[in-house]
Amino acid sequence: MPSIDPSLIQRIAPTGRLRACINLGNPILARRDGGGQPAGISIDLAREFGRRLGLEVDLAVFDTAARSVEAVTAEQADIGFFAVDPLRGQGIAFTAPYVLIEGAYLVRDASPITANEQVDQAGISVAVGQGSAYDLYLSRELKAARIVRAPSSPAVVDTFVEQSLDVAAGVRQQLEADAQRLPGLRLLPGRFMVIQQAMGLPKGRGEAAAQLLRGFVEDMKAEGFVVDAMRRHGIQGASVAPAAAQPGA
Repeated sequence: MPSIDPSLIQRIAPTGRLRACINLGNPILARRDGGGQPAGISIDLAREFGRRLGLEVDLAVFDTAARSVEAVTAEQADIGFFAVDPLRGQGIAFTAPYVLIEGAYLVRDASPITANEQVDQAGISVAVGQGSAYDLYLSRELKAARIVRAPSSPAVVDTFVEQSLDVAAGVRQQLEADAQRLPGLRLLPGRFMVIQQAMGLPKGRGEAAAQLLRGFVEDMKAEGFVVDAMRRHGIQGASVAPAAAQPGA
């Protein structure tokens, strides 16, 4: 691996340790293992990036994407793992995605809704995790349906059930697990969006730092690190993102 300019490492991690935000709200990327420790693709990537920088890694673990975004935007952390979104991009420099995740809808068996296109109607209530990529996307896209925000993405289906809402929106894998846990629920066919999961750092760290992180993500995809991590953690419902287009290509 080519040596990295020490001044660039200092810009990326000014405390001398790599502070990585981990969001447990998306089980495809991170969750707690049997011992209660965070585990998953994002943790593996954070530690590998730290290894390549020659830095120890400190994990800042949050239950929601919104809190993780806030920490990186405020430069209280050096890197994070997020769904790419224009609003988040105001303060965060994103890499290209490393994983693509399907967003799906869940309804009750008795619901008259049978297709994604039928969700955006007056009188329909849709549960989403507050501050999640689905919240940001659906807040822009839904014109007639009403959005109800659960405190976190893993709490979406429980909120949907407790408040007798019409639709739950979220990560397909999470919704499938909830449908097995709670009887009388079904997923709508297909997907309403594809989430582009990327790494990011504060924009204030500069373009050279952002380019280094972008190159790292491309290496991790090309070298098979991401697909190996997905296999190791038993992840389904997601795919490795394609290589990013090179400038001028």
